[in-house]
Amino acid sequence: MIHLSIDRFEGDYAVCENSGGEMSDILISLLPQGVKEGDIIVLHSDGHFELDTEETERRRKEMIELQNKLFEE
Repeated sequence: MIHLSIDRFEGDYAVCENSGGEMSDILISLLPQGVKEGDIIVLHSDGHFELDTEETERRRKEMIELQNKLFEE
């Protein structure tokens, strides 16, 4: 299982980043419907992608907390 973060969309592709910082282009048609920038997807060993809503929400909350800390100072 590989976790990827959707960085942006370019044409028919989603540009995704893995945990090592490597970028890859994935056809949007292979991804679950409705995915958006910032979502976390999982690539399973059988080749299908799944949206990881729990990890997406956890990372969004973490980013909000970091932003709030930066602006408090």
